[in-house]
Formats: sequence, structure tokens, C-alpha cells
Amino acid sequence: MTIKEKIENLFTQNTEWTVHELTEKIGASKQMVHISLNKLLEEGQVQKLGRTPKTVYRLLSTVTGAKSFSTDTIFTDSDRKYLQDHWLQVTPTGDLLAGTDAFIYWCNQRKEPVGKTFAEYRKTRVKYDAYFKADGTINGIEKLAGTKGYDKIWLDDLHYLDFYAIERFGKTRLGTMLHYAKQGQSLPLMRSMLEEIGPRIYDFARNHQVDAVGFIPPTVRRELQLMKVLAGGLKLPLPVINIKKLSGLIPVPQKSLSKLQERIDNASGSFAIIEKRSFQHLLLIDDAVGSGATLNQVAEKVMNKQVAQRISGLAIVGSFKGFDVITDV
Repeated sequence: MTIKEKIENLFTQNTEWTVHELTEKIGASKQMVHISLNKLLEEGQVQKLGRTPKTVYRLLSTVTGAKSFSTDTIFTDSDRKYLQDHWLQVTPTGDLLAGTDAFIYWCNQRKEPVGKTFAEYRKTRVKYDAYFKADGTINGIEKLAGTKGYDKIWLDDLHYLDFYAIERFGKTRLGTMLHYAKQGQSLPLMRSMLEEIGPRIYDFARNHQVDAVGFIPPTVRRELQLMKVLAGGLKLPLPVINIKKLSGLIPVPQKSLSKLQERIDNASGSFAIIEKRSFQHLLLIDDAVGSGATLNQVAEKVMNKQVAQRISGLAIVGSFKGFDVITDV
């Protein structure tokens, strides 16, 4: 029996093992155990949780109901592709499901008929898909301009790559990835999201003749910061302006504020632009837009310092309604 087979056998006895435990059980070197575990990771049989030296390998469970029957009689090839592009689900145990498996799981959890529910989902998506422009983004500037409470809109344009959530069906694919990447502090999920949205952001900057970029600093202290991962991974061939996050004695995150004026005041007092250069078209990138207060107030500071003549905002996700505070990311 090979080392890999011995490890597979141990996973039938217990679903979680550390490398140290496996080396003691099998009597093999750590190097050989790591090689076998990497093969199991590649095959999708196990998942790696935690960080060294607190890494645990967990057997990936077969989610009950996710493949309880053939999808061939329910979904066409076009349907399957649509779900693969738009539907993602994270189970309570941390399994990541995509496409038809994810949709069937969602339906089974709610005891809803798969075929009928999918038809309703496609009908609902038609309403939301109509907001996407030819470049694949959603125009959010009208929503921002129509929100009562702003003295002035400083952004020239506002776009997002997808809605955060849609009626009845909850978070979109990008909304799900963003939520669990940040709340779960998942670097692999952050990287997966970056791989998915990176080319779209790159194309947006090029097509809109952007000559500088700025990344909105995070307002919540976390060990892993999505915006830092995004800034480092995008590698846009553009100058990056310095946006500094300021904190008082008690840092107040934007998501903790439920009123628009509170968010405007928070953004006005929490950011500073440290930049002497000037540009034609600056792109401000944020993870999520609810009220738009952060992007708009940062744009004001950019304009006041004459850093850019034109400012566009781009978020990974945004709200659908007029003023909608996104509080869980």
C-alpha cells in the first residue's frame, strides 16, 4: 500500500488530520506525507485549513442533496454554463459549490423544486442583467446622484462589476466570494476572486484611458486585507496615488453606520490624500458600494488637491436600490 493510499484509509477513520499526526500514524517522512497530501488536494479529495504550524487537512464531504439526481433532465448546456458563471454557494461546513451543484443544494436546503425555481431565477436575473452595459459593468452614478443627502457628487462616473445581492435569491456569485473572502479571511478565495475580476478591471482601465489608480484603504482591521491583496495582485501598469486611512481614538468602520450623513462624515474625516502628482483620469477602486459615501468623499479630497481632472469609481459589487447600506462586508 502506498503512502497516499494509507492516508486515504486514515481519512475514512477520521475526517481531519495534521501532518504531524499522519507521519506518526504511517511512519513516513513529513516530505512524503506532504507530497501525498498535495496530490489529494489536486484531486479535490481534501482541503487545507489554517496556516503553518496550525494547518489541518480535512476530507471534503459530499454535500447531501447536491447531486441527488442527474441534472441532464433539468438543465440544458446553456443553463449549466449560466449557473457556472452566476451561482456560488458556501455550505455551513465551508465547502465551496458552484454551478448546478450549488443551485441544487440551495433549492434542497429550502425544499424548493429545482426546475421551477431555476425558471424563476432566470426571470429575476433578466431584470438585473438589463443594467449591465456593453463593457460588462453596471452604471451606478445615477443611483448615487439620486440619493438624497449629498451636497455634491464629486465622482464623474461610478461602476460596479456586479450587484451584491438580488431579490429572493440573495448574494450573487461575486457577492458571495467577496463576503466569505473577507469574513472568512480566506486568501485562496481572495486569489480566486482576483483571478476572476482582474482582467475585467484591467480592460476597464485601458478602455476608459485611466492614467492613475487609487485603492480605498480598509476601514476594518483584519489580518488579511482584501484591498491589499487586490492592489498587489492586479499589477496595473499605472501610478498609484497614496490614500491614507486616518483613525481616531476609536476607529469607526463604515459598515457600523446606518445613516447616510454618518457615513459621509465618517468618510470625510477618515481619509487623506498624500499626493503631489496630477493626472487626467483617476480610477478609485473599492470592494463594495452601498451608499457611495466613501468613494464620493475621497473623490472630493482628490479634486480639492487637484490630483485629477476626472475621477471614476469602480467597485467589485454595489447595491441595487437607491441608498442601500451594505453592512456585512
